[in-house]
Amino acid sequence: GCKMRDKRKKFVELAEARVTRAVGQIRLVGNLSNRGAYEFTEDDVRKIFKALQRELDAAKSRFGGEGGGRDGEFRLE
Repeated sequence: GCKMRDKRKKFVELAEARVTRAVGQIRLVGNLSNRGAYEFTEDDVRKIFKALQRELDAAKSRFGGEGGGRDGEFRLE
């Protein structure tokens, strides 16, 4: 019905915007790997990716399923 279509439209809009924003922030974290500009330890790196992975796993488990991804801008449809 129309209500279902509206809920789908809202989901797609928000998911695309939020995932695109999250991917951008993750890329900025990756930029911190520049040893010419930054000083960090392997322990720092482990903590960063453990925290990110924990949140990814928690978010994914809320959907109760598997997700896939592609390079570049995120699109569901």
